[in-house]
Amino acid sequence: MGKLWDTPEKLRTLLCELVSWDSITLTEGERAFAPKLVNKLGELRYFQDRPSLLQMHDAGLGRQVVTALYKHPEATETVVLISHFDTVQTEEYGVLQPLAYFPEELTKRLMENPEELPESARSDLETGKYLFGRGTMDMKMGLALHMQLIEKASVEEWPINLILTTVPDEEVNSAGMRAAVTHLVRIREEFNLTYKLFLNSEPSFSQNPTDIAEYIYTGSIGKIMPAALFYGKETHVGEPMKGMTANYIASFLTQRMEWNDLFRETDLGESTPLPVSLQQKDLKLSYSTQTPYRAVALYNVFLLKRTASEVMDLFEEVTEDAMKALNESYSMICEREQVTGVGQVKVIRYAELLAYANKKLGIEQVEQLKAQTLSNEEWDDREKSLRIVDDLMIQCQELAPATVILFAPPYYPAVNTSDDPVIKDAVELMQQAGRSFNNKIDQIHYFNGISDLSYVNYVDDGKGWTAFEKNTPVWGDTYDIPFNDMAKLKGPVLNVGPFGKDAHQKTERLHVDSAFVEMPEMLEKLLKSLY
Repeated sequence: MGKLWDTPEKLRTLLCELVSWDSITLTEGERAFAPKLVNKLGELRYFQDRPSLLQMHDAGLGRQVVTALYKHPEATETVVLISHFDTVQTEEYGVLQPLAYFPEELTKRLMENPEELPESARSDLETGKYLFGRGTMDMKMGLALHMQLIEKASVEEWPINLILTTVPDEEVNSAGMRAAVTHLVRIREEFNLTYKLFLNSEPSFSQNPTDIAEYIYTGSIGKIMPAALFYGKETHVGEPMKGMTANYIASFLTQRMEWNDLFRETDLGESTPLPVSLQQKDLKLSYSTQTPYRAVALYNVFLLKRTASEVMDLFEEVTEDAMKALNESYSMICEREQVTGVGQVKVIRYAELLAYANKKLGIEQVEQLKAQTLSNEEWDDREKSLRIVDDLMIQCQELAPATVILFAPPYYPAVNTSDDPVIKDAVELMQQAGRSFNNKIDQIHYFNGISDLSYVNYVDDGKGWTAFEKNTPVWGDTYDIPFNDMAKLKGPVLNVGPFGKDAHQKTERLHVDSAFVEMPEMLEKLLKSLY
């Protein structure tokens, strides 16, 4: 029986079919994707004979993780093939939005008015070597390549096991991968497997806007989100010195967080991008002449080696420094205006506020307050985190003025296995294979696009994650991370995927030779080198 996806043409058709199943994160399309994929994988003879090896697992909100296990009777060594099937939205396509999920039609249509594209995208389009469309590059091509590999392995009976693992919600909270972790631990134990490699096939991302080099990645950058609630004192604008606006407090911290190089980490010659604020707003629901006395901010911090505990300590230090400067400035203003003022702004960790509120109000009332906020379906995990802190501070106003520091989801621990012998050999092999296509492939130690590899091979001897657990208000309710199971998924990580450009933009495009000719050969070589 012929293979379904063994030629560049068949692989291209498969990709276009996967892209046509629109699966924007948190939409009906994302929920419908997994059953369609199971049907598609069910066309393989291997899974027709062994349907129990093709499974869906709950990932919350009606979404499913799909796992497909190819098990060789003699082998224990196993490669986990990781991909995500959700995509970002498509509004930026404008009038072409209906074609965003139909790569062949979209690419043809763009050919009709190439002058509407930026110059780099236009010249790529005119080469005929790129396929445009949402999800072509990020990352349904990676999934298509893994489907091709599992078919090939099952037909040719490769003496190594493969687990295709594809997940929803990589683009927002990585709920899919966080759910998949526990299933991967269970599958390993059930079939007595050894995880030799976690292979993701996210595309090769450019390092800067003009970069066209191709990369493989031997780790993935981490990301964490320190946040703050600023609680001042309300007053009427006619009596400004009787209060303190939250915006005034926030300005001191945001000034110090933005581009603060204390948060820069360097490892293996690579550095993290500097922190920036992702959101800052006051919590007044409508305009009035009452001053805004509650405000919130979220800050983005990238990680290479630091744990959540270390980031919280550093964030507290920076916040203390900011509030010290604020208090000095405020004292001078009070002196100038000859008023006593509303007091010095203090810094409180969320864990401390929660303990104080539990003591003052009783655990039951605190849980009720939290439950009320958690039940609001309009709010995401970030908003819920900030609102829980706000609710507690309203009940504990005697602590004001204060800046309460916390974490908001998501959290991606950094992962890196560049020193692993399996990885060193794999990098050499991939670079050699690239040369046979006249491609120079560079190694990067930390994938800079954030990936689901963050949730495997977790190493943290000092329990640095507990600071995240204690200071994340939605922890254990709407958000958690299976740190213990992650630590059980020991094994090196590697990301090898097709070359593309402009992920999350209307010019998202995939290089067809890389995707349909070079990558299949390179990935096959890689897997065969492992047995």
